[in-house]
Amino acid sequence: MSDAFLIMGPPAAGKSTVARALMRRFPRGVHIPVDDVRHMVTSGLVDMSFEISDELLAQLALAHEAAALMARTYTRAGFVAALDDFWFGEQPEADYQRLLGPGLHCVLLRPQRAAVLERLAARGTDGDSFRPLLEQAIAFVDDELERHPKVGWHVIDSTRLTVEETVDAILHATGVQPR
Repeated sequence: MSDAFLIMGPPAAGKSTVARALMRRFPRGVHIPVDDVRHMVTSGLVDMSFEISDELLAQLALAHEAAALMARTYTRAGFVAALDDFWFGEQPEADYQRLLGPGLHCVLLRPQRAAVLERLAARGTDGDSFRPLLEQAIAFVDDELERHPKVGWHVIDSTRLTVEETVDAILHATGVQPR
């Protein structure tokens, strides 16, 4: 089984961009955006909100399991996988580790909040209607990150790093080298 990376952080931290760039470094890499897995639900999807319901938690767990199973399928076939997801809860990696085991490298992109807000603003007008919600989510996740220990995580301060420098930092921190 090949390596798998779980790339987490606040909204607008660059998780998807970094995950795609990381996977381009490997001869066989697959990027699995967990939000995309969640949005495969065409009827009955519970949208993210600050009011956490049992149904939302159940749907998040389903998306984590489906994404982890997808990653496991690909890693068993010799691909390296990168899942990107937002930080949620005390041990957001637990659902993934259960299915992916010790070959999972947990990476937390931890740019400074001001840099994340600048990146959000740089996205242009696309999604302007969601911008206040995203700004709240950034603050919420950033506060959550302050409260929870990151034991077993590779924490990367990507505030002043380019995408490629962030990928280099991930590979250095995890000791994984493209083959």
